[in-house]
Amino acid sequence: TINRGFTIIEVVLVLAIAGLIFLMVFIALPALQRSQRDTQRKNDLSRTLTAVQSYQSNNSGQLPTDWGSFVNSYLKLDGDQYKDPDGSSYVLWEYTIAAGKPTYRTNSVGNSVIFLYKNAKCDGENIVAGDGSNRIAFAMFLEGGGVACENN
Repeated sequence: TINRGFTIIEVVLVLAIAGLIFLMVFIALPALQRSQRDTQRKNDLSRTLTAVQSYQSNNSGQLPTDWGSFVNSYLKLDGDQYKDPDGSSYVLWEYTIAAGKPTYRTNSVGNSVIFLYKNAKCDGENIVAGDGSNRIAFAMFLEGGGVACENN
């Protein structure tokens, strides 16, 4: 007679391979999601700078003085959302920078804070003093590590 079926070794081997595949997917998935959220944050930072440049072109090159009004007028047009991928609203925190000194920030504030520096520019992940009163730099922490920075 011919015995039909699988041996216990074959079943265990198939289950072990399937388990490894599931394990790899569950390890890679959070990193992929984190990367997608960081990409959205970088896009939002770029969008913020574009909105400031639009404001400057409409206001003789001046920077906004009321950032709350600026967000509502330039970043939330036609029902657009101005929110972090985690669902919380972005917050613009304005800082000043001393000439020639790098600025240090703390990441304890989360990813929905956009640091805003007048008369500044990006130097890699750091902000340094700029060369004009209407210069501005934006920086934010990324969930996957590092800092995104945009300046005009």
